[in-house]
Amino acid sequence: MMEKKVAVHLAEGFEEIEAVSIIDVLRRADIETMVVSVTGKKTVTGSHDIQVTADVLFEEVNYDRVDMIVLPGGLPGANNLKDHAGLGKQILDFHKKGKPLGAICAAPLVFGNLGILKNQKATCFPGFEKQLTGAEVTGADVEISGKIITGKGAGVAIKFALKIVESLKGKELADELAEKMIFS
Repeated sequence: MMEKKVAVHLAEGFEEIEAVSIIDVLRRADIETMVVSVTGKKTVTGSHDIQVTADVLFEEVNYDRVDMIVLPGGLPGANNLKDHAGLGKQILDFHKKGKPLGAICAAPLVFGNLGILKNQKATCFPGFEKQLTGAEVTGADVEISGKIITGKGAGVAIKFALKIVESLKGKELADELAEKMIFS
């Protein structure tokens, strides 16, 4: 099985629990996880003033070698991701090619804004439903619709990350990780 590579994107004001949980769980699953800054600098400050150092800048990423794009939420992080034109183009390209995409909390608004949630089931942080244009918003903790995985918020970040693991490397590994992490 070819090694999977995931790019987790950080913008100023990202939700720290979501970003770090996703990165941590994917790395525990031996999924190559690249932390990408869309800010033009490697140190990115989250919505609770926690700084995270990205591995690379957006401009340095070869997206042909990336299997999945993931967006943590948080405000103003989700809006900053939405306003990044280059990221939007990559997401649309991934969607067109049928490559997996993930977003949690407020970040599904990025997909809604790009029009890729039409006729898809999706979930998001309460209050952002109207921004998921064309989606059937379920309110579930985690929703998988085709190649798009969405999550509700910080409290389900590990569950969301485990669904990404399951989608890329199988349920057995996801269940094994959940057990090791005492996740019920």
